[in-house]
Amino acid sequence: MRRAERLFRIIRILRTANGALTAQKIADKLEISKRSIYRDMAHLIGSGAPIDSEPGVGFMLRAEFDLPPLSFTFEQLEALALGAKTLALIADDDLSAAAKEALDKIRDAVPDSHKAKLDSPHLMVVPPEGTKIPTKNLRLARRGIDGDRILEFTYLALDGKTSHRQVYPLALTNFGPKWLLTAWCTSRKDFRDFRVDRIQEANLLREKFLPSPGKALADYLKRYSS
Repeated sequence: MRRAERLFRIIRILRTANGALTAQKIADKLEISKRSIYRDMAHLIGSGAPIDSEPGVGFMLRAEFDLPPLSFTFEQLEALALGAKTLALIADDDLSAAAKEALDKIRDAVPDSHKAKLDSPHLMVVPPEGTKIPTKNLRLARRGIDGDRILEFTYLALDGKTSHRQVYPLALTNFGPKWLLTAWCTSRKDFRDFRVDRIQEANLLREKFLPSPGKALADYLKRYSS
């Protein structure tokens, strides 16, 4: 069984379960090892799936996870496929894998004639030469944004100076080969944008921050769009 299909089946099992399921029960349903389930769960949770887990109790899907049935034109599928191909090249390892899995699902859902067109090289994505994606820092930033958790790191500025920062991560923006983290900086008491490739020694704290007026992404966007 391919991993993409296995992850899809895990979500389906959790969605139809009456309450929490242990890793062993899920493993028995899929006829795989419990260790594989733990790895798959870590991947799903890290990718943003709304799964709650509690030792001794098991795993539970917090809310309806699947999209309702949708119908796409080929151009719409082509746009989604191109987006997935692009993300697979410029994102962190987890998001890249999720993009590839999404592309596999698109391929599996269309007729063979459409599948051949999706695989045709008439629309290609090539990353800029020498691009090195800061996958670890991107993943930490995404987890911080998703979980409202404080991110701590050393930042290397363009002038070569370093500073220690604790920030409330709010958003990630891609500019071709570069990713920019928008955050509220607790030491500067203001919004700051950080190039993710210049972040060093990053650590995601257990401590959470509460979105508050003046420190939220909406406030940042309002300031710089006016």
